[in-house]
Amino acid sequence: MSIEEFKDRNVGVSNYYQVDIEDYPTQPWDKFKRVVKRTFRLELFVGLWVVMREMIKFDIHTVSYPAEKLPIGPRYRAIHKLLRLWESGYERCIGCGLCEKICISNCIRMETKIDEKSRKEVTEYSINLGRCIFCGYCAEVCPELAIVHGGRYENASDQRAHFVIKDDMLTPMDELLTKQQQEFPGFGAVIPGSDKSVKKTPLAY
Repeated sequence: MSIEEFKDRNVGVSNYYQVDIEDYPTQPWDKFKRVVKRTFRLELFVGLWVVMREMIKFDIHTVSYPAEKLPIGPRYRAIHKLLRLWESGYERCIGCGLCEKICISNCIRMETKIDEKSRKEVTEYSINLGRCIFCGYCAEVCPELAIVHGGRYENASDQRAHFVIKDDMLTPMDELLTKQQQEFPGFGAVIPGSDKSVKKTPLAY
């Protein structure tokens, strides 16, 4: 069959055939006769059998959320996480503010101060998840690999101004001690076999 036959819209001379479709009944008695006719043709029972067949199958493909969760990809950009240093347990963020400057949705807020040792310290750090588009620029620009995207994707809230603060994103100390903090290749990642040589530094940096 050539393309010219498809371009021909003349129904009269082509191989088209008309489908015999009954007019939809408008009178109540005609509607009742149509229901009886379809019932005795077993159309209703065929549909019921299809539903019953799918109900009694045991290969259920549904997931009982939130008890069960589907695995997500390792590169999925979900809610942010702030990492700690393995040596001292202190947060990696140095308060440079690059993540706040590069954020295209203007959702990151950071406040810093100078501590008694003349070092910059982050006092407040928050991300408005209602504005965040999860582009990943903040994680890419961070020079200390302090902020990354984690795997927690449940960020629904009944408030329009939905914030997460530093305490919610920072890795808990128990996860750090049990080596549950996920490390990424690059700056700040501990090399394999370095547990014997890594020691706690006297100064938290």
